[in-house]
Amino acid sequence: MMTESPVTIVGIDPGLNITGYAVLQSNGSQLSLLEAGVLRSKREQSMSQRLYQLYQGLVEVVEQHNPTVFAIEELYSHYQMPKTAILMGHARGIYCLAAAQHGIDVHNYSATQIKKVLTGNGRAPKNQIQLAVMRQFHLAEPPDPPDVADAIAIATCYHFTNRSTIMPS
Repeated sequence: MMTESPVTIVGIDPGLNITGYAVLQSNGSQLSLLEAGVLRSKREQSMSQRLYQLYQGLVEVVEQHNPTVFAIEELYSHYQMPKTAILMGHARGIYCLAAAQHGIDVHNYSATQIKKVLTGNGRAPKNQIQLAVMRQFHLAEPPDPPDVADAIAIATCYHFTNRSTIMPS
């Protein structure tokens, strides 16, 4: 009987102001939350300074946890706000760069796919994602800000889409 080695997953909800991140460990059907939080940049700084600050924050997480894989939410752009997607694309790019520099595989998930895996509803509202994350990890309260819950959800999505396990009810 072969045992799977643990997989450390970093889930990333990319943003320029606030990026949610989560570090999960997957060991077969077992999933543990090791750490979750936010990376922030300062609005008054230049774009390059903000990106560098976010990059450094993620590299610290990588160096502390030595992840196997990154799970990152894909960009979604509403046609009325293309600038938002462009700004998020900058942040997302530095996270992909950090992964490549550390030899970490990157998996991308759409918001609807993440929501569907966690709740069964691809159009679930943010509070439903927070509740699903609370239930999955037996948390006393919803992760705050919601970017943290989203990052946990993204990493959890990787776990359930790359294993032969089924999301528990």
